[in-house]
Amino acid sequence: MTTTSTVADGHRTAHRRQLVNHSLVPAAALPHADGPFTGQIITAHVGALRVVTVEADAQRVKRTASHIAQSPEPLVALSVQTTGRTELIQDGRLATVNEGDLFVHQTSRPYVLDHPERYSTRTVYIPRDMLALSETELSSVSGRAIATNQGCAAILKPLLTTVVSSAHLYSPPAASGLANGLIDLFSTLVTEQIEESAAGTGPTRNHLVQRVREYIDVHLADPALSPESVARAHHISVRYLHRLFETEGITIGRLIRQRRLEECARDLVNQSRTAPTVSAIAQRWGFINPTHFSRVFRNAYGLSPAKWRTTRLEVGRATYAGRTVHVVPEQVIPGRPDTTTTRSLGEPPGNVVRSGLTGFEVRPCTTGDNENEEHE
Repeated sequence: MTTTSTVADGHRTAHRRQLVNHSLVPAAALPHADGPFTGQIITAHVGALRVVTVEADAQRVKRTASHIAQSPEPLVALSVQTTGRTELIQDGRLATVNEGDLFVHQTSRPYVLDHPERYSTRTVYIPRDMLALSETELSSVSGRAIATNQGCAAILKPLLTTVVSSAHLYSPPAASGLANGLIDLFSTLVTEQIEESAAGTGPTRNHLVQRVREYIDVHLADPALSPESVARAHHISVRYLHRLFETEGITIGRLIRQRRLEECARDLVNQSRTAPTVSAIAQRWGFINPTHFSRVFRNAYGLSPAKWRTTRLEVGRATYAGRTVHVVPEQVIPGRPDTTTTRSLGEPPGNVVRSGLTGFEVRPCTTGDNENEEHE
């Protein structure tokens, strides 16, 4: 640990400059106020990473091209603002970093760290060549503040804080493992930030969700359709795909299965003379295993596919109180066979009359109904 507390007032400015250059990287440090300045820097190594804790009075730290020439090794600094705040300037960006935020800057390019009040930070310096990130990817997060209330940042913040503050406790193997874990998690954070920036929020995010839904509908017949293939087709990670659907009320895997079952149910009630077999219908919509298909169909509709088809064909078109009605399946909640929720296959909800047939509802046809409407 290095500190200015034991240095005479007249020598603290020169001593502070030496501390910054020795403990961090060469840079100019200028206090915000005249008079006594106090601060301390604690440095250590965790595997290949240099870790630093800084606590100091308000100051402005500036690294210029001449400083870079003195220590040209490119490092990526990942910091958490533990107290106070920082204004970071790099690559023409100005970011205000509040307590609890992460921020990133690169030592190979000029930057300014302006601390307008007493502050503390914890930082890991990652050698650039240890990051499998392109310059474009890395530049997308440099000079930026990153909130830590969700995603990878919420995981990275406590890990970084603990690793830096406890660096002296780790054995060499443990330190190496932690360093690699930090590097991997930081790389994941960069990818996440890029994806979120590309997807955006609001209308842009909703547009991406709609594109995903349309892609699933087009590729339902492909047995290989999966969260992984959907994410790959949209150039996003599987993790981010799941995050997109957190507010949709359904997971990607369940959405794929639900849409396949809906199409199978439609085809099963097709009354043409050349109606395909149950197995053929299942395979048409991406179900490879007939046993698996029967099980998930029963869980969703309360009947086996064969029974569903037979019952539907037997009921056909009925008359209720002088009105023509269609019989449409209800979705049975798995594990609760006595509880049903209305499920409409491609038609708007209408007046519902229960028929007394398990797993069914009888719904009056609207004006203009015809034989094929529910199969379109």
